Amino acid sequence: MTELTPPVSVGFDAIKPRRFVTVDPYASETQTIVLLRRGAEYRLHRINASDMITIDEAALLSGTSRVTINAWIKSGRCIGVAYLRSGLKIPKWQFDPSVLPVLQAVSEALGVTDWWPVLSFLETPHAALAGLTPRIALEQGMTRQRIFELATAEGH
Repeated sequence: MTELTPPVSVGFDAIKPRRFVTVDPYASETQTIVLLRRGAEYRLHRINASDMITIDEAALLSGTSRVTINAWIKSGRCIGVAYLRSGLKIPKWQFDPSVLPVLQAVSEALGVTDWWPVLSFLETPHAALAGLTPRIALEQGMTRQRIFELATAEGH
């Protein structure tokens, strides 16, 4: 009978202990400043985009008054985003008959009172919509219920 021996002899002192690096879960001050600056740049770019209109232009487009548009924004029926002192701007596309009726439900499902997250949700491609944005999906015939379900999932 042959005696079984391990193929390689390893001494325990040859094994180096692993060093665990602790990672700070919080962003540094510099990282925070960069993120805030990027967010501000995005908002400025978005508020100046060609599809953003003023309250007066929205009133003309919808056949209502500026008072009505402001009331719609305050009640959650209409997206109105602010940037610094630029006043409110409104995405023109929201007056599409397939989009306007779902805005208030999406806002409530997301659990937000600010319109920027709603605008972001509607303009961000979603895997559950085959890469379409919820806004485009609505314009192409996706049901309001499906968009509401996605907003509810994202809001929780």
